[in-house]
Amino acid sequence: MAVVTPRVFVSHISGVAVFDPNGDQVGRVRDLVAMLRVGARPPRLLGLVVEVISRRRIFLPMTRVTGVESGQVITTGVINMRRFEQRASETLVLGELLDRRVRLVESGEEVTVLDIGIIQLPARRDWEIDKVFVRRGKGGALRRKGETLTLEWSAVTGFSLEEHGQGAENLLATFEQLRPADLAGVLHHLSAKRRAEVAAALDDDRLADVLEELPEDDQIEIIGKLKDERAADVLEAMDPDDAADLLSELPEEEKERLLTLMRPEEAADVRRLMSYEERTAGGLMTTEPIVLRPDATVADALARVRDPDLSPSLAAQVYVCRPPDETPTGKYLGLVHFQRLLRDPPFTLVSSIADTDLPALPPDTPLPEVTRYLAAYNMVSAPVVDESGSLLGAVTVDDVLDHLLPDDWREAEMHGSVPAGAQALRGAADGR
Repeated sequence: MAVVTPRVFVSHISGVAVFDPNGDQVGRVRDLVAMLRVGARPPRLLGLVVEVISRRRIFLPMTRVTGVESGQVITTGVINMRRFEQRASETLVLGELLDRRVRLVESGEEVTVLDIGIIQLPARRDWEIDKVFVRRGKGGALRRKGETLTLEWSAVTGFSLEEHGQGAENLLATFEQLRPADLAGVLHHLSAKRRAEVAAALDDDRLADVLEELPEDDQIEIIGKLKDERAADVLEAMDPDDAADLLSELPEEEKERLLTLMRPEEAADVRRLMSYEERTAGGLMTTEPIVLRPDATVADALARVRDPDLSPSLAAQVYVCRPPDETPTGKYLGLVHFQRLLRDPPFTLVSSIADTDLPALPPDTPLPEVTRYLAAYNMVSAPVVDESGSLLGAVTVDDVLDHLLPDDWREAEMHGSVPAGAQALRGAADGR
């Protein structure tokens, strides 16, 4: 039976308290931040504007919201206290969408927006706007007398950007249709000025994904043009191994400044990765594999594997370790492949089906041996374990390929063929 995700209307969460997992109040919701999309596609909800006790307004990404319930919002407890600054591609739901005059697609009748409904997409952490509560009749003092309707987002026009409209907002909204690698190709061919403008308008997670696909020179150029606080946020959103690679190319003073601005736990992972030689298992690994305790079940493992933010290579297997669960973990016990998880009952303990015979890689394993290991055992990722038996991270096949291919492979790809949509956007971005 399908699970129905409850809809929330924004008027019901305006001003409600925001709590951390311990029940301590963080602040109150003052607005919601959305990104409009081309045509009739429902806008994606990026996050909340939260007013903390100091009266400062900060941005809380929806990926860090674990619950939107009656009278309260629950967060993961990890909050960036930097002041919220609205970007060009962002729209404030309460401040800019409510009380707006729009038209019904079917009849062309003008209506007034009274409320907006948001919903979390099934099996994902993404949220989007899906309903619009409107009143018929003209605006002004008498507008309360009209009939009210709850409509699908696609049933009204006047919000979304036109498919063939001009200007930066339309371009930025259209970029959302591209995969990070394709968007990286578009950015690579822009002028330095235009590239910086687009990078500044993208949200942190999106920019982080794109940076990971860009050549080294472009990465350094873009990160160097961001404000230090924003650059630190983007580095936190990147995979730790990619952030470490980028930081290692920066001057020592700039590198330390950005590491200091990052959250301590994120900076610690990056510093640890930078302590290993680049072309070794330790230098190649990510510090964020799926780690489960021995008493976790197959159902627990599958729930973790479903995370849409995980790359396919990281989702291919889970690692069973004694506490602590964060790397470096307690004693590494073994791994379970995704296919094995699909074959066993949900209540099965992962410790009972873990592959304990497969050897792990020491962090100083050189790249050629890592490559042979993945090929010999038909693996897409491999555990990296230190002398004490703690899991340090996992080396994935995509990171190995990055180092096996020629240094300019991204440049060569970007000068080759690109999808038609990306090719069209490249011209639009340049104003052609």
